Formats: sequence, C-alpha cells, structure tokens
Amino acid sequence: MKHSITKDDGAVSEMVDYSIILGIILLATAIITVAGVPMLKHMQETQHTENMEQSFQVLALNMNKVVFGNAPSQSVELKMYGGELSISGDNEIIIDLQVWNSTSNATEMEPTDAYKIKRIENSYRDTSISYENTGVWAKYEDGGAVMISEPRITYANNVMVIPISSIYGSDSLSGSGLVRVTADATSKNVYKYENVSMINLSVTSDYYEAWGRYLNETLQMPIIMEDSNNRTVNCSKIYHPNVDVYVIYSPMKITID
Repeated sequence: MKHSITKDDGAVSEMVDYSIILGIILLATAIITVAGVPMLKHMQETQHTENMEQSFQVLALNMNKVVFGNAPSQSVELKMYGGELSISGDNEIIIDLQVWNSTSNATEMEPTDAYKIKRIENSYRDTSISYENTGVWAKYEDGGAVMISEPRITYANNVMVIPISSIYGSDSLSGSGLVRVTADATSKNVYKYENVSMINLSVTSDYYEAWGRYLNETLQMPIIMEDSNNRTVNCSKIYHPNVDVYVIYSPMKITID
C-alpha cells in the first residue's frame, strides 16, 4: 500500500513539473506576442523610414542636376514600402528685394513673382518625406517638420543664389515595390538683381517650420513672422554692404511610373 502511494506521488510530481513548464512556455509566448511583435513591427517601420530618407537624398542629388542645368533629364528608382508617392502641394516662395536705384539715389522695392512650388512626397503611415525646392524635408508622427538635406540656396562673397525648382505634374502611385521618378528640364531663366540691401523670403509649405529654422540658422535671416494657420514663415535680413542676388527659375516636368 505504501509502495502504491509513492508511485502516485511521483506521477503527481511529474504532472506538476509539466504544468509549470507549460505555464512558463505559454507565458513566454504571451510576452513575445504582446511585447516582441509590436517591437519588431516598430523596428521594421523605423528601418523603412530611414530607407525613405536615404532614397530621397539620392533623389535630391539627381533632381538638382536638372535644376542647375547640369543634366537635361534624370531618372531615379525608389523603393516603396506601402503608402503613396505623389506630386502634390500648393506651396509658394515669395522673394522681396530692396535695391539701390542710382537714378533716384534711393532704395526701392523690386517686384518679383510668387513662385509656385510643388513637392515629390512619399507618405507612409504617419510619416511624410518630401523633395521640395532642392531640399529634403520630413514630418513624423508627432507632426514636427525637420530638414533632412539642405536646399541649395547659397550665400558667399556678397552673392546670394536662390534656386526655384518649380515642379509640374500630377502623377501618384501607391503600394509596394520599385517606382521610377523622372525629371525633364523645360525652359530655365536666371534673374539678376544688383545692389540689394534687403532680402525678404516668405515660404508657404507643410514644412514651413523647418524652412524657418534653415533660413534663420543657416542663412542668418531672422524669422519675422510664423503663421501656422497659413503654413507660412517669413524671414528677412538687411545686408551691409549690398549684395547681388541671382534667382534661378528652373521648372521641371516630373513623372512617376
């Protein structure tokens, strides 16, 4: 009788051990499912975003060759991870210049156009990466806009060069896989303004905050006004001595296929 009880105790002990091991396995599986899978998904999305940023920096290098007349046409392949790649935007850049008129011996405002600028944008979940006016910009889940690569506005030796890459087109594609973005140059014009004593730049864009930081921190143009309702930032600077300004207006036909 005692021998039989000993056997039963061993069986119960084995069953308890098996239940504990099974419980540990189930608990580990639950932890992996609850914590590991979302973490892996987040890592994948972060990698996708980084790849998008790098791809758009390559895109900008090639598009800017067309803007500055170094190539009549450029084509770049981009990999999409879902979301949408499109040509969109109702943005603009307004350039106001104060110049010296030697005839009247006084300064006067030089009239310029309001240049319309579209963007090439890849939207993936809550992230948007865009090529806009020779620069690359991003907006993330928190809504903040940042600059990925600088626009090609230059200032050196009392000369400022302001490129305007005006994009034409309305293509869009969504899904995953490789797509091709092609830029073809149209007519390009260069406008020269001499003896400029003040430059005022107004940018209307979904990335206006990042534009403001760039103009203020890189070109030392103080922010005069920032309007979140109209997505506009205005920066201005007085120059001593006067400077020469070149505005390169370079429209491009963009296709996505």
